[in-house]
Amino acid sequence: MRDAELSRAFLDWYDLHARDLPWRVGPAARAAGVQPDPYAVWLSEVMLQQTTVAAVRDYFHRFTARWPDVEALAAAEDAAVMGEWAGLGYYARARNLLKCARAVARDHGGRFPDSREGLLALPGIGPYTAAAIAAIAFDRAETVVDGNVERVMARLFAVQTPLPTAKPELTALAARLTPTRRPGDHAQAVMDLGATICTPKRPACGICPLRAPCAARAQGIAADLPRKLAKPPKPTRLGIAYIGRRTDGAWLLERRPESGLLGGMLGWPGTDWAETEPVCAPPADADWRDPGAEVRHTFTHFHLRLALRVADLPADCAPRRGAFVARHDFRPSDLPTVMRKAFDLARGSIGRD
Repeated sequence: MRDAELSRAFLDWYDLHARDLPWRVGPAARAAGVQPDPYAVWLSEVMLQQTTVAAVRDYFHRFTARWPDVEALAAAEDAAVMGEWAGLGYYARARNLLKCARAVARDHGGRFPDSREGLLALPGIGPYTAAAIAAIAFDRAETVVDGNVERVMARLFAVQTPLPTAKPELTALAARLTPTRRPGDHAQAVMDLGATICTPKRPACGICPLRAPCAARAQGIAADLPRKLAKPPKPTRLGIAYIGRRTDGAWLLERRPESGLLGGMLGWPGTDWAETEPVCAPPADADWRDPGAEVRHTFTHFHLRLALRVADLPADCAPRRGAFVARHDFRPSDLPTVMRKAFDLARGSIGRD
């Protein structure tokens, strides 16, 4: 097949089998003249980085119910947004989400730029996200390449160079197929095919609309592609979290530095996370005790084992680190997942609810 015929095959399949997603304008509605909401497209693309549609749906509904447009989000309190984001991980995305929303509201009158170049100038928007918004929201003929697209291209053209080395080659192949007409629908078609038929394991080649021209299927190697370079094993880091509650019910918390992992978020005072046994003075003088529980959590690049220390703190406690958050202002849901795990494990060993 020629490139134009391959592109047409993707679109024909998409017109019949497009996924129903809360941020998407489906092909029938699009043909009827309904325009995508750039805010919804942007928000969904940021949320979908490094996670799945199933994990994002509820977050997207909550965000758009609470902040229905970019100007509403721009006016939101940082803590409220970080709290709603808790559980999605990669918290730098939430910080950049606010920076971007405020830039759009302040510098662009609440309207997203409609070109890849204009979008790239916004905080937190990289090449992939800029291309996706430009194509899906504004129908610009930009090449959108995520993991699904890489897998489809690798199989369709039997590219055996392993990832990530193969990224430029796969992007060039995807660019060849990107049409000038309906590029946004085409981008979503390739992503949907990768998510539902050309899946990482056990691809459903028998019902794939591209089965005839697929070089990997013809060679019997579809399930083996894309090949990937071996990843080094994740190291394990160790740390200690100190969970203290004052007699009036206030909790001792501290805000993490803006840069770095969990930047800007509330958490329990504690040690740095390193591959050696942690050493750190407690944040306040008290009878700190081991509740016999340990948090285990996995980040992108390492596993974490977080030992806990708990204490009932006196009314006149003067902490060396952190600050007290009154009982009625403390919401565990505002904590990042690893800190909420620590709270859930420790709460039975400290104070009274």
